[in-house]
Amino acid sequence: MAETKVSLPAKLINGGVAGLVGVTCVFPIDLAKTRLQNQQGIQVYNGMLDCLAKTVRTEGYFGCYRGAAVNLTLVTPEKAIKLAANDIFRQKLSKDGHLPLWGEVLAGSGAGTCQVIVTTPMEMLKIQLQDAGRLVMPAGLHWSSCVFPSAAQRSVPTPAQAAAPGPAPSLVARPPAPPQRPSATSITVELLKTRGLAGLYRGAGATLMRDVPFSMIYFPLFANLNALGREKSGGVQARAPFWQSFIAGCTAGSVAAVAVTPLDVIKTRLQTLQKGEGEDTYKGIVDCTQRILRREGPSAFLKGATCRALVIAPLFGIAQGVYFLGVGETVLGFLG
Repeated sequence: MAETKVSLPAKLINGGVAGLVGVTCVFPIDLAKTRLQNQQGIQVYNGMLDCLAKTVRTEGYFGCYRGAAVNLTLVTPEKAIKLAANDIFRQKLSKDGHLPLWGEVLAGSGAGTCQVIVTTPMEMLKIQLQDAGRLVMPAGLHWSSCVFPSAAQRSVPTPAQAAAPGPAPSLVARPPAPPQRPSATSITVELLKTRGLAGLYRGAGATLMRDVPFSMIYFPLFANLNALGREKSGGVQARAPFWQSFIAGCTAGSVAAVAVTPLDVIKTRLQTLQKGEGEDTYKGIVDCTQRILRREGPSAFLKGATCRALVIAPLFGIAQGVYFLGVGETVLGFLG
């Protein structure tokens, strides 16, 4: 079977557009997934719908899109690298137009490895912003106030200062100041200042452990589902219709997502900087795995599995559908 040569610029455009469309549609579910996975002690949310309802009630509708700006900014290179790298690896590993299963798995592994350079800092920042509304401190102080205290908070009087003579305090209680929300910029600056570039790549090993198996499952499964029922004409297999690419992407995405959910839980816990009262901090992948197993049991490794499947299925369904529409080829055709 002859195979058309991959146009790298077109594939990058396709991957970028696919990522933007997909993330915009499913981001609120991804936010619920992050918050559910980070729950260790007090159960703030009872499930995905409860999480989304409480988020809208306390933070407004756009609270469901907290961290979306980071994702939308970096998802273009992330999805472009992932989808284009898989295509290129498949082309390089094909022989006489045929790619065996081991080649499909190897190509997926290569694609998952390549994307980590963008995925890790993107997920690191996104998780901090997504989880910001879950932890609320006493007196209305938000967790971000503890990570990045304001000048007013740093100047809270000591007991000795409070006992000093002065005007009598007002008997009317002042309402607490509105909680301060961290921004991607402030988190990035703080991480670079205190931990260097390594701070943005915290959890890179766990991200690699999640993304490589995911791609090894997803891409071969998608390719085979997408090829079902397609006839060959002149040695070239006809391109699948949009609906088939969409369904194949949804199916392959949901299977791969659920399969690697335990690794995603570990990655999310490692990349979450601020913990609630009684919540564990972890020294690494092994320590995180052991502590979760000991304190929460095996079922904790499947936290957010439903949300993750509901995120990844339409995300990759939309992504593959847009990708196979050939938007990049069309754009380059107009420019050329």
